[in-house]
Amino acid sequence: MARLKAKWNQTQHERSPEQIASVVSSNIWMLAADSCLSLENEGFETNTHSQRMDVICEFLAFSLHVVDRMTYGELEEEERVRFINALGVNLANLVHDNRLDSNGPGEHRKEFITLLNVRMDEYSDCDYDIDEGPGFGLRRVAGNHVMAVMGAKDQKWIPDYVIDLEAPKIVKGIQRVMTGMGESLDDADFEMPPIPENGTWGDE
Repeated sequence: MARLKAKWNQTQHERSPEQIASVVSSNIWMLAADSCLSLENEGFETNTHSQRMDVICEFLAFSLHVVDRMTYGELEEEERVRFINALGVNLANLVHDNRLDSNGPGEHRKEFITLLNVRMDEYSDCDYDIDEGPGFGLRRVAGNHVMAVMGAKDQKWIPDYVIDLEAPKIVKGIQRVMTGMGESLDDADFEMPPIPENGTWGDE
């Protein structure tokens, strides 16, 4: 992904895959949080901060897989592996910090990494087009996982909402970051939720 490398390396020193992953993970986190908030605003209720985190984690897993597919064959394999691994670790750290608030002490990093591995393996069987992005099947599987962790109200409509609205929005946001259209999502044409002063998202 030449444009990605060119954008991130327009500084006095070349950025490492780990440095790039740090910034990308923050943007992915905001995308996932925004998608959870959008679902709630549409009346798909969550009952607790812990349940919101379950939803966010599913969106994070979907996002990581999209980034993995997007960079496959575009980065040198050693760079891609370092980048994806660092991205997963950064996301796990964000999940851990927020899970401490929602669930209390626990093996939150380990549990999230386990979820990532399961979802990456599952999504790898689904179609992804370099131009069109994740296929219907991949978006459907992601929607079903979000449905499974949401409340029962209007549950059957959740996959369609994810397929038609939230998944494309996440992909668009990721593309804007990864192709050098901005080092953050500030230039995207949808609003991101404000980041609370305590660094966590949920019940303020």
